[in-house]
Amino acid sequence: MELWNWMNDLWQSLPAWLALDERQLIFVLATPVFIGVTVWEYQRIRLDPTLSDLPESIRNFMLGAGYQISELLFAGILAFPVFALAYHFRIFDLELTFTNAVLLFVGLEFCYYWWHRASHRVRWFWCAHVVHHSSERMNFSTAMRQNATNIFNLGWLFYVPLAWLGFHPVWIGVAYALSLVYQFFIHTTLVGKLHPLIEFVFNTPSHHRAHHGRNDPYLDKNYGGITIIFDRLFGTFVEERDDSPVEYGIVRQIHTTSLVESTLHEYRNLFRDIRKTPDWRQRFRQLWVPPY
Repeated sequence: MELWNWMNDLWQSLPAWLALDERQLIFVLATPVFIGVTVWEYQRIRLDPTLSDLPESIRNFMLGAGYQISELLFAGILAFPVFALAYHFRIFDLELTFTNAVLLFVGLEFCYYWWHRASHRVRWFWCAHVVHHSSERMNFSTAMRQNATNIFNLGWLFYVPLAWLGFHPVWIGVAYALSLVYQFFIHTTLVGKLHPLIEFVFNTPSHHRAHHGRNDPYLDKNYGGITIIFDRLFGTFVEERDDSPVEYGIVRQIHTTSLVESTLHEYRNLFRDIRKTPDWRQRFRQLWVPPY
């Protein structure tokens, strides 16, 4: 009976969740700011084709729009019931206080770090994340280069433990959205290294430029969201070096102007390798092996 009541409550609350997804509302409100900042940056780098390409920047925003639309249409159907179930069986009843907000921030950073690390080292998650890294340029429009399949790729499962601990799913969504808003502003070559204390604690443009590198020593480093602390703790931090310029892009670089190819090429490669593998255990293993 308790499970039946929970399912009924979930069904009753679903329309409200779909009508107002605070996370997506933040993205919608921030998008005009993103466009304005991108135009400002473009005026300063447009003469350097290694830094900016207008058709690619437009495609990046189109990919970002596809991501937002798919999240808006399907997050409430796919992710919300899972978060609601975890929150229903939560361990603690947490009020929204300053202390709990700080704990949520730290918890989200921790979950984001492991999601991001898995997105580079587990092939299934890389299939969705690869589109963000496949540009060979680093500018604000690159931040909008997201994959419309993210919601189906199930990376959001990394954040479900926060709801089980007792953080309301709406709080998690808002904190996640604010983290992504912050991260938009670190996708640029116009900001050099900041004060050493800031560089030590926060994920900065310098750190994130290194993260987007496909060459040594930068490959698969600097997974942090707002902070860089967990990279320092878990040994994945690298500093941007003047003697080793960052080469942007992916190891197996693709050159395409097709939005569909940009979005789906790694899924195609994955399922091709699965079909070619005769042993069913090795086929299943293709899902979690490193992508390169």
